[in-house]
Amino acid sequence: MEILLYAAALIAAVAFAVLVIYLSMTLKAVSRTMNNVADTLEGVEKQMEGITLETTALLNKTNKLAEDVGEKSQKLNSLVDGVKGIGDSVQEFNQSIRTVSRSLTTSADKNTDSAAQAMKWGQVAINLYKKAKKEDVR
Repeated sequence: MEILLYAAALIAAVAFAVLVIYLSMTLKAVSRTMNNVADTLEGVEKQMEGITLETTALLNKTNKLAEDVGEKSQKLNSLVDGVKGIGDSVQEFNQSIRTVSRSLTTSADKNTDSAAQAMKWGQVAINLYKKAKKEDVR
């Protein structure tokens, strides 16, 4: 009976030794995996630092660009206002020309008869002058 007890203790000791060996192999594999994960996370952290710096620089450039666009928009508004003023001046000039043209047309219409009569008297005066010249020459 004692032999059975020793055999059982030996079997238990061997089983425990096998369990410890497999457990240590598993823990070593887990340790390697965790080291790989730590290295990967360090790389990701460094990349995130670079991305953060680039994002900050890009944000600063975007803010400067927005300010520049705002300033140029203000300058463009001034230019548009100036062009509008020129357009208004041209429109007023055209209106003045229309008014003068209407005035001349109205005046010409009113004085048509007088002008025609003056032309006739002018023609009569020229004819008389020519006749007087012809008589002086004879």
